[in-house]
Amino acid sequence: MRPFILLLGAALSAPAATFYVTFSGLGGEPDYEQRFKMWAEDIETSLKRAGGDANIVTLVAPTRDQIRSKLGEVARQAKADDALVLMLIGHGTYDGVEYKFNIPGPDITAAELASLLDKIPASRQLVVNMTSSSGGSINLLQKKNRIVITATKAGTEKNATVFARYWAEALREPAADSDKNESVSALEAFRYAERKTTDFFDSQKRLATEHAVLEDTGKGEGERNPSPENGEGKLAGSFAMVRLGANAAAARDPAKRPLIAKKEELEQAIDKLKYDKAALPEPEYKKQLAALLVELAKTQEALDK
Repeated sequence: MRPFILLLGAALSAPAATFYVTFSGLGGEPDYEQRFKMWAEDIETSLKRAGGDANIVTLVAPTRDQIRSKLGEVARQAKADDALVLMLIGHGTYDGVEYKFNIPGPDITAAELASLLDKIPASRQLVVNMTSSSGGSINLLQKKNRIVITATKAGTEKNATVFARYWAEALREPAADSDKNESVSALEAFRYAERKTTDFFDSQKRLATEHAVLEDTGKGEGERNPSPENGEGKLAGSFAMVRLGANAAAARDPAKRPLIAKKEELEQAIDKLKYDKAALPEPEYKKQLAALLVELAKTQEALDK
């Protein structure tokens, strides 16, 4: 097996762009309208602060046509080596067959969202559906190389969710960066938001009405605790959501942007390698890990200059 370090060359030569699209749906009443809008704006602020080559769009209460238009625009702009993050905040419904995201006018279904996403050439995709009944969208949204996170484990969990509140918090809270590499991955953000959501219901002494799950193999039902043991979390662990601290500062510096992109590619390769450890002979694993760590140290040294 060729070392991962040899597979990074093309990716490191030209940093890819990330398209962040957030749709905040109907609240149905003033309190929810305010909450959904606030969480969407909180996410947008964190993404802009993170720097780098990102395209950030937030639409509050968009219509079905506006959603179709915006995702169609991304499909025309994105390239194969780019990444896409789609985030849905609000209410959803599930009738046992079909999931719908509640928006002004006709609602949009998970099937239509999946069709729109399939037309976007970005090879790495993350969908974070933070609505009620969002678990009912997993089967239609999942696909190879697409991470799907939902606030509920099934379409039958129909109460308004709080997961979006803590997902937004994870994108600006250093505590979400569990490995302290000044970058919050999709997996780290999920774990932080899932834990905070659980703590919320415990502190309120209320029965939990939502159970967030993550699916990134393209065929599972989602896991509350993604790990190498259940096979979930490999892609999410290597998908950088936001940069913090020095990483964010470097991403805002055009001269250092290629270096920060290289650092992230190396960290992602290390995370993937750790997931694949059980399938590799021990000497091969150590050889590949050592090569990646040496290159990572060199890159960090260049960044620190």
